[in-house]
Amino acid sequence: MSNSTGNTIVAILVGAAIGAGVGILFAPDKGSKTREKLKDGFDDAKHNLQDKLHDVSESIKSKIVIAKDDIDGNYDNIVSSLSHKTEDVISFLENKLADLKLKNAKFQK
Repeated sequence: MSNSTGNTIVAILVGAAIGAGVGILFAPDKGSKTREKLKDGFDDAKHNLQDKLHDVSESIKSKIVIAKDDIDGNYDNIVSSLSHKTEDVISFLENKLADLKLKNAKFQK
């Protein structure tokens, strides 16, 4: 390492140490108060995140309930429609059976 690079690194380290010392001396609050403020800030952020997570969770739950109701309604409509179509098919087949019985009766005479 050259002498110039070594002097630069030493100057940076000394400057950082002096800056940290001055910062501590002129800090508006004691360290315990600063730590308390940081803790309160983290607690607030945690509560905000929990509230947002709860809101998203409730939104998803309500959408699932709506989707389930839609599926139930569609299922009921499909079953009803199939029931009507089944009745139509049964009626058609009964009419065809009656026609076939008449035709068969004519052949048996």
